[in-house]
Amino acid sequence: MSILDNIKLNKIEDIALKASRVVMQIYKDGFDVEYKDDNSPLTKADLKANDIICTSLEKLYPNIPILSEENQQIDYEERKDWEYYWCIDPIDGTKEFVKKNGEFTINIALIHKNTPILGVVFAPVINKLYSAKKESGAYLKIVDNNNSLIIKESRLPLTKNSNDSFVVVASKSNLSQETKDFITNLSIFYPKLTTNSIGSSLKFCMVAEASANIYPRVAPTKEWDSAAADAIVREAGGMVYQYDSSLSPIDYIKKDKRLKPVIYNKQNLYNPNFVVVGSLEC
Repeated sequence: MSILDNIKLNKIEDIALKASRVVMQIYKDGFDVEYKDDNSPLTKADLKANDIICTSLEKLYPNIPILSEENQQIDYEERKDWEYYWCIDPIDGTKEFVKKNGEFTINIALIHKNTPILGVVFAPVINKLYSAKKESGAYLKIVDNNNSLIIKESRLPLTKNSNDSFVVVASKSNLSQETKDFITNLSIFYPKLTTNSIGSSLKFCMVAEASANIYPRVAPTKEWDSAAADAIVREAGGMVYQYDSSLSPIDYIKKDKRLKPVIYNKQNLYNPNFVVVGSLEC
C-alpha cells in the first residue's frame, strides 16, 4: 500500500476549511499588510492559515515533510531525496485578498517525486472547493456559508464549451506582454475567442472544470502557486505544460508530443513559464 492510499482526501479538505474560517474572520475584521523582500504582500491571514495547515498535516502525517511559501525554505540538498512531500500556499492570491475581491485560494498539494498527485484548492469567498486524488477523479464541491459543510458535489470537467466559443483565462495582477501576444496569436485560430481575467489558482480550476479552455502564464510563479491546482487539472484530463516559445499556441491545444509537463521539487523553486490546457473532450 502506498502513502497515497493512506491519505484521505476529505481530511485534507477539512484542513483547508478549518484554515479558511480563520482567514475569513481576518478578511472581515481588517488587517495590516507587510511586504516581503520580493515586494509581495503578507498578512496575518497568510501566517495563521499556514500554522493551521502545517500543524494539522504534521499531526496526521508526521513522516511527510512540508514545503510552504511561509516556512523557512529547505535546502535542496535535503529535499532532493524526498519521495513524498506537501506543497502549501496558505493564501494564493494575497494581492486579491488585500484588494478584497474574493479571488484568493487556500492550496494544499501532495507531490510524489516531481509530480502532484493530490490537490485541494478552496476559494472561501465564493464557497468553491476543488479537489483531486490521483486515479480517483477531480471534483468541485460547494460549501455552506460557514465554510464547514459540503452541500453539493460534481465531477470535473463540468461542461463542454460550445463549438463557437473559446475561452482564455489570464492573470488579473500579472499579465505580461508575452502572455498578451500568446492570446493574440490564439485569436487567429479562434475568431470568437474571449478572455477572462481572474486571480490566484482559480485560473487552473476554470480550465479543469471546462469554463475555460486554456490558461497561458508567461510570468514568474513559484511551485506552491501551482501544485495543488495542477493536480486537479491533471486528474480532470488536462495538463500543465512548460511554455516553449518555439511552438505555436495551437500546438498546446493539440497537446503536441514535444510539450513537457511542469515538474516539482526543482533546485530552483520558480516554475517555468507554462500553459494550462483542458481535457481534449471539452
